[in-house]
Amino acid sequence: MTQGRFLTATFVLLDAVAVVVAFNFVAWTWGVLHWEGIILAPLTLPVLMHFLAVYLIDGYSPRTDLLSVTYTSLHAIALVFVLLFTLLLTYVFIPAGFALQVSRLVITGACVLLIPVTLSYRRVLYLRAQARKQQRYFMFLGSPESCIAFKEECRMTGMTQSVLYATHATFARGLPETGAKPSAPPFGDVAHYLEEYESHIDAIILRETGQELPAEVAQRLMKLHFSGVPTYTLELFHEVYWRKIPLYRLNQTWLFQEGFQIAREPVFERLKRVSDIAFATFGLLLALPFAPLVAAALWLEDRGPVFFRQARVGRNRRLFDIVKLRTMRVNGAGSEYTQQNDSRVTRLGRFLRASRLDEVPQLWNVLRGDMSLIGPRAEWVRLVDDYERKIPCYHFRHLVKPGITGWAQVNYPYGANLEDTMRKLEYDLYYIRYFSFVLDASIVLKTIHIMLFGKGR
Repeated sequence: MTQGRFLTATFVLLDAVAVVVAFNFVAWTWGVLHWEGIILAPLTLPVLMHFLAVYLIDGYSPRTDLLSVTYTSLHAIALVFVLLFTLLLTYVFIPAGFALQVSRLVITGACVLLIPVTLSYRRVLYLRAQARKQQRYFMFLGSPESCIAFKEECRMTGMTQSVLYATHATFARGLPETGAKPSAPPFGDVAHYLEEYESHIDAIILRETGQELPAEVAQRLMKLHFSGVPTYTLELFHEVYWRKIPLYRLNQTWLFQEGFQIAREPVFERLKRVSDIAFATFGLLLALPFAPLVAAALWLEDRGPVFFRQARVGRNRRLFDIVKLRTMRVNGAGSEYTQQNDSRVTRLGRFLRASRLDEVPQLWNVLRGDMSLIGPRAEWVRLVDDYERKIPCYHFRHLVKPGITGWAQVNYPYGANLEDTMRKLEYDLYYIRYFSFVLDASIVLKTIHIMLFGKGR
């Protein structure tokens, strides 16, 4: 078992034990249990809920930085949802007589206690694993240009592995600077080089090419792959590690691959529509009491309209008017993109944008069927026309309804140029191809994190 898998298995075991101990400790402390009593079987529900919530935020992935503030907040948010859904299932859907129905305080106290406890041993074990961890490598076989792009992507995504570079003609440790010509021993030395670094290689990445690998190298890679060192095509690596679709692989036949359930299967679309209506209705009812106060504040600041309307492109390129709370000054000229510290944004608008509350009126667009709660960002018609001219296959994102939040929005910052749009498109296409309600749940948790910590623009 690799170190990463061992750490994952350890976390799963510790989480199960922690849930059992926390619930019994709180129950005993508050007098629900006597010394000889113990709760076990009923805790299957909170244990499974805990597993699911932590899985949704990649808490069991060996590639997650468990020391980051982002993960800490996501972990806390996930366990709050464990508390809410455990209470909901226990007191609404499970018949009377269930052991956990003895006290709501036991469920609440245990779930709150689990937040610092589970975070603590995660940090301790992760720090120990990092201290013991030797330098790890990715081996990349491809052209110099594609390898340079791969290394830059690794840097941007925070990968700690160094890149071992090889082409079909040459091989070298490290990577040359952009524009430099690599000097390296012959490609035939790769097999020997693999022997030297075999125990330190996390993955081997092959850039798709029509050129065949030498038989000796192909044989060695096959043995490594089946001995536990995975070999990926560059496209598959993007999907597994970064969960996005690389644009270089797109063509007009890309849509005929497997997946795309939300675009192909009516049942998924209908289920998603039902959930959209339910949650949008709940959200609007929740926001209704605050609407007069927000409207008055917006009007008082500059005497402008409360709502902002703009034509956006929806599914199958159908146009609709999006509704948002106005956050910019009336007739404020400037860039098509919102810039950092944009002078056009009002004081109240900055808060609404940072918290994403300006998007609450879009719930009306969801009820109307123009949008979904989760999907690609609804773009301005003028920008879409430009993107479709400059980005091949950009129109693929119109296979599904746009969303208030989405996979691109929670994984990539606000796009302010064509390059950002291309990067976000990679995430949008991943969502369209691999849609699932589990992925939607993960997006919801990450969106709440963004709203709480004011990462909007």
